[in-house]
Amino acid sequence: MWHSPLLFKTSKAMIRKILKWTGIVLAVVLLAAICTYTYISVSMKSRMNKAYVFEKESIEIPSDSAALARGKHLVAIIGCQDCHGSNLEGKVMNDDGAIGRLVAGNLTKGAGGLPASYEVSDWLVALRHGVHQDGKPLLFMPSHETALLSQQDMAALIAYCRQIPKIDNTLPENDLGPVAVIMSYLGKMPLLSVEKIDHDKPMIARADSAEGAAQGKYLAVSCSGCHRENFKGGEPLAPGFPPVPDITRAGHLGQWTKAQFIATLTSGKTPEGHVLKNEDMPWKMTAQYTRGELSSLYDYLQSIQ
Repeated sequence: MWHSPLLFKTSKAMIRKILKWTGIVLAVVLLAAICTYTYISVSMKSRMNKAYVFEKESIEIPSDSAALARGKHLVAIIGCQDCHGSNLEGKVMNDDGAIGRLVAGNLTKGAGGLPASYEVSDWLVALRHGVHQDGKPLLFMPSHETALLSQQDMAALIAYCRQIPKIDNTLPENDLGPVAVIMSYLGKMPLLSVEKIDHDKPMIARADSAEGAAQGKYLAVSCSGCHRENFKGGEPLAPGFPPVPDITRAGHLGQWTKAQFIATLTSGKTPEGHVLKNEDMPWKMTAQYTRGELSSLYDYLQSIQ
């Protein structure tokens, strides 16, 4: 079949034109993406390096065995060991190119840990306001949760942490990858607790210790970091993680009996036979709750529609 040379030349010209404009569009999209990420990165660095000043606080720190036992229990049930290690020596929680290197510091007084000058007021500014001794924000530290501890529990927690044995463990710095930077900017990762805390809210003197929904509400603060403040769950916490379930009465867990709820949170196995991954649902942490505390937590979650 005969083809017109003019038609052939026209087709080549059209292809070149299409390729040219496709290249221009892709270049514009790439440039826009680079500019957007640069803006986000600069914004996040500014927020991470912002210096905060809070009035120094001090509370009486007990030294009796009951208070130290309570502090040890709190360290186990509010997630301190999940991030900072079983002996609070610190660890690298994540290290990859996308999310980056996330590090939980050494909380002992060993090499690489807290300085000798770290005082009670420094513990309070970290736990109640989410900032370092130098006033810079702590990263991925759930201070918006620990800020809600009662004064009695805050004192017990600090008392226990101050007497833990020294462990030498020098760790690298945090180094956020692009996914962590973007998700933190969009409010999808809890990077800066200092921005989420009501810094004028005073501590309550002591928490309700009677078994029931009131105690459960106090304990449930540790669940809010993953399951959201309304405990309704939602999107995955990070790429590759599963969706977060609704743990209220309205969700699937609301159909479990109290015995099934307690068994799941102490064994890591659901009534349906599903084995939970501790990195997705820290059941090894919840297994440290007393049966009464888990009963109270169940009562509270069942009270939420």
